[in-house]
Amino acid sequence: MALVMHRDSPGNSNKHMDSSKYVRYTPEQVEALERVYTECPKPSSLRRQQLIRECPILSNIEPKQIKVWFQNRRCREKQRKEASRLQTVNRKLTAMNKLLMEENDRLQKQVSQLVYENGYMRTQLHTTPGATTDNSCESVVMSGQQQQNPTPQHPPRDANNPAGLLAIAEETLAEFLSKATGTAVDWVQMIGMKPGPDSIGIVAVSRNSSGVAARACGLVSLEPTKVAEILKDRSSWFRDCRCVDILSVLPTGNGGTIELIYMQTYAPTTLAAARDFWTMRYTTTLEDNSLVVCERSLTSSTGGPIGPPSSCFVRAEMLPSGYLIRPCEGGGSMIHIVDHVDLDAWSVPEVLRPLYESSKILAQKMTMAALRHIRQIAQETSGEIQYSGGRQPAVLRTLSQRLCRGFNDAVNGFADDGWSLLGGDGMEDVTIVINSSANKFFGSQYNASMFPTFGGVLCAKASMLLQNVPPAILVRFLREHRSEWADYGVDAYSAACLKASPYAIPFARPGGGFPSSQVILPLAHTVEHEEFLEVVRLEGHAFSPEDIALARDMYLLQLCSGVDENAVGSCAQLVFAPIDESFADEVPLLPSGFRVIPLDPKSDGPAATRTLDLASTLEVGGGSARPASDADTNGYNLRSVLTIAFQFTFENHMRDNVAAMARQYVRSVVASVQRVAMAIAPSQLNTQIGPKPLAHSPEALTLAQWICRSYRMHLGGEIFPVDYQSGDAVLKRLWSHSDAIMCCSMKTNASPVFTFANQAGLDMLETTFVALQDIMLDKILDDAGRKILCSEFAKIMQQGFGHLPAGICTSSMGRPVSYEQAVAWKVLNDDNSNHCLAFMFINWSFV
Repeated sequence: MALVMHRDSPGNSNKHMDSSKYVRYTPEQVEALERVYTECPKPSSLRRQQLIRECPILSNIEPKQIKVWFQNRRCREKQRKEASRLQTVNRKLTAMNKLLMEENDRLQKQVSQLVYENGYMRTQLHTTPGATTDNSCESVVMSGQQQQNPTPQHPPRDANNPAGLLAIAEETLAEFLSKATGTAVDWVQMIGMKPGPDSIGIVAVSRNSSGVAARACGLVSLEPTKVAEILKDRSSWFRDCRCVDILSVLPTGNGGTIELIYMQTYAPTTLAAARDFWTMRYTTTLEDNSLVVCERSLTSSTGGPIGPPSSCFVRAEMLPSGYLIRPCEGGGSMIHIVDHVDLDAWSVPEVLRPLYESSKILAQKMTMAALRHIRQIAQETSGEIQYSGGRQPAVLRTLSQRLCRGFNDAVNGFADDGWSLLGGDGMEDVTIVINSSANKFFGSQYNASMFPTFGGVLCAKASMLLQNVPPAILVRFLREHRSEWADYGVDAYSAACLKASPYAIPFARPGGGFPSSQVILPLAHTVEHEEFLEVVRLEGHAFSPEDIALARDMYLLQLCSGVDENAVGSCAQLVFAPIDESFADEVPLLPSGFRVIPLDPKSDGPAATRTLDLASTLEVGGGSARPASDADTNGYNLRSVLTIAFQFTFENHMRDNVAAMARQYVRSVVASVQRVAMAIAPSQLNTQIGPKPLAHSPEALTLAQWICRSYRMHLGGEIFPVDYQSGDAVLKRLWSHSDAIMCCSMKTNASPVFTFANQAGLDMLETTFVALQDIMLDKILDDAGRKILCSEFAKIMQQGFGHLPAGICTSSMGRPVSYEQAVAWKVLNDDNSNHCLAFMFINWSFV
């Protein structure tokens, strides 16, 4: 840029520089400006003037020119970042295009193979005599299956001969590559897994193959060696992995390594045994610089050393599986993941076999979990993810892993961890196990002098089958409405174990707790929000002076996952553990919680995305049986298994009392969950059937008449055209009204709480009829709405009604809701006394 200066005289050249012309800065001036830009990209006017005074080399430049330089510098920085972003997206799209082209070639090969097999079968059918058609068809089908899934026969190999292990490794590599990029397995893409630069990748599951298999392809911004290191550390991302022991490592002549591995996995429920694997893992580099990590079980048919059986575990088989990691141009990696296992489904009860025969469950728990974990690490490394609370991502991941591991330990109760069965009370619905090892809870922090009476940890657990209950909705309800199933007294007892004098509070009994409300504080979440870590503050409320000691705030560290209703084969889980206010990184955790796993494939019926409606079912009664035909009329037939486990610490002399409390508490939780599950079954949500009408109780009928009569009296109009005079018809019309109508209490010494809402009101608040009373009016209104209501309240009480302008309120799940207008009026009873305050939110919608 040319330096053009307007000079009136040689003496004032530094004072009259023409600010409309470009200025050529010297290298020293640019260096000085760059130093300031690094500290403050947008300096104020005072800062620029100070810069000119403090830096002599800038004294001949006017402040306006300095301002222009910083503007241009910020613009260049923005353009550079945008160009870098576009280059990154372009590299992702190029790599994804290559991936899709390879997938297209594989599909074309698969189509050609199917066309050939179809033609071969047609030929066989036409050339077979009519009298033996059926038998010939069977033989043709069997021969086709044998050709598609041949059983390899291997000669015996010397277990102590590295050459024999290398031969097994090379065969495993060839079979794995044929699954990752070939047609050895009939892959079917999972619903909703659409490829793109920001998607998880291409995910497919096996069809008509031995065992269960899943495959995923995706892109990450990490180098292949780093990706392989992360994937080989299976216990860091596979939540069902209990331990991985590398028994021996053998180098190979081609620069690779062979590892003999023993792995134990947790059972997902108390109704089945855990699985273990004895495998060989082979790591090598291909000619195109692709890195391969492949693995398979060593059995009598494959040859090689076979590990001894382990008690409490069922030996499962890992068929050739692994990871193909290709370097991408410009950095990053292209990953192919294949998981193929045979979990010996015949060893579990028939009703649970879908857990071990579902490729979709395998894809969610292993294949997609691995890919998501790598993407999470990649984004954390690049700084794309920012966490609150000042904690490092690795610390938060460790907390999540500890919660899951502690819950899995409780569900499985392995003897080698110190768990032992405690005698029951004659009923086998709840299992009680104890662990007297203090290190189980306190770890290395245990000090016998600090906890002299510590007796151990007790776990009460149960499993049950659910019918027609979407796991995601059930877990989301348990998370959002803790007061529906939890007992504050039991929570207080669990939290007391974190204190120096852990048993200073009176003994807690289920049902004897105090009212509480919860506040959820987000802590961290994964990239796709399929799992999130949070802190829950339980706010206790005391109604008498003697309750103040117990009614205190408590804190839970909570992990919630699987609440996406559209995820196929996803396990929904809610795990929590009490923590103290300090919330140290090494805080002792004693996890409890719920796990719901679908047993059957999800149907293509109507998605259960509507608000929970507990009104009809819960008012009729939790014990009423729903007709069997209800499950069949809506086409949504989903079975799932629910596992519940709660852990408590106990003193030596209080073990039996704590066991009785825990058994009773788990039974009460099971009853609450069954009651909720009946209410959220999709028969309540199916639009083809329509919602069941509100129960015709005398109280509901009377309240509906009071609401409509008071509206007519105060506003001089009708809520809806009066075509019917019976109370039954009025209640039905009020319940199905399109505007949200709800009533709240008018207590002068407490915040107004909702006591009634029609179907639209429940939808707007995103709550249920039974949980409605936990919502206070001032919690859903924003600041402007509360101010307007306070200013209009006296007018409403005096003249009987009032109009509120358009505004924003908040549902029970935190979603903003807009409305065009709200009407408030007093509801009078038969004695013309104030009964409650009614609101009608007109033309509401979620923002």
